[in-house]
Amino acid sequence: MVRFGVVGTNWITEAFLKAADQIEDFQLSAVYSRTEEKAKEFAGKYGVNKIYTDLEAMACSGDIDAVYIASPNSLHAEQAVIFMEHKVHVLCEKPIASNTKELQRMIHSAKENNVLLMEALKSTFLPNFKAVQENLHKIGQVRRYFASYCQYSSRYDAYRQGTVLNAFDPKFSNGSLMDIGIYCVYPLVALFGKPEEVKATGYMLESGVDGEGSIVLKYPDKDAVVMYSKIANSNLPSEIQGEDGNIFIDKINTPEKVEIHYRNGDREDLTKEQMSDSMYYEAKEFIDLIKSGKTESNINSFANSMIAMEITEEARRQIGVVYPADQK
Repeated sequence: MVRFGVVGTNWITEAFLKAADQIEDFQLSAVYSRTEEKAKEFAGKYGVNKIYTDLEAMACSGDIDAVYIASPNSLHAEQAVIFMEHKVHVLCEKPIASNTKELQRMIHSAKENNVLLMEALKSTFLPNFKAVQENLHKIGQVRRYFASYCQYSSRYDAYRQGTVLNAFDPKFSNGSLMDIGIYCVYPLVALFGKPEEVKATGYMLESGVDGEGSIVLKYPDKDAVVMYSKIANSNLPSEIQGEDGNIFIDKINTPEKVEIHYRNGDREDLTKEQMSDSMYYEAKEFIDLIKSGKTESNINSFANSMIAMEITEEARRQIGVVYPADQK
């Protein structure tokens, strides 16, 4: 069994636990929250009796082999390093850090302590994303990647009424690009690597984060366009355009239907059967890596996470999104 601790007691942690519980080697052993009351309440749902309100105490307790971190983005790096320094493997929610400086520190700690560090960006582990990768050659020379993820945030209603919740607060390294734009950026990196050029624009909210934005990325033989928003919806699918056909992806964050439209009019359904608890695949990858003694995923690799972070950092610079974490 791989004994897990969790940092963060929100809905995403519950979704992770629901998915991970389907893995035979997964065991939830400890819960951290800033308050004892919240930790007890959350732990009680899962029959866990080890709770912590101190990260250092949890990290050195010997109760856990690995930790899933789902705290605000601005806390990821500091918390991950605490656990890694105590030889605890870290699965850290996306985006893995606030900026490249934090990520470099995290990677250095992982290597120094010989532990596994992986970004919990689920899309790249899904069977339907793998179907895209495996069939990309069928559309010939790729000329454009287009990804759209625009989802009106329930928290934006509160923002419009004058209440700035975490999702729109720069002190938590948040905003549209970091929260959901990353779902457009990371698959691009996994498929095509590092771009030559990044051009970004976006709409800044008064709180100091981006409400929505667009990025155009240049490669030697293709370009990429990504659009994201937390203040408006879109039903547009994503698409990879090749000289011999196009691959349509219904939802870039959680692909469920993938189809090739060939230039000659033929269509090919690439859709694979996929578990409804989509976080299962990232949890399975992470546990399998631990059991095999590996300290880096070759899917959500250090290189892919760093390139994605470089893109978001440059995009933020151009849009004008600056976090307190950038000043450290």
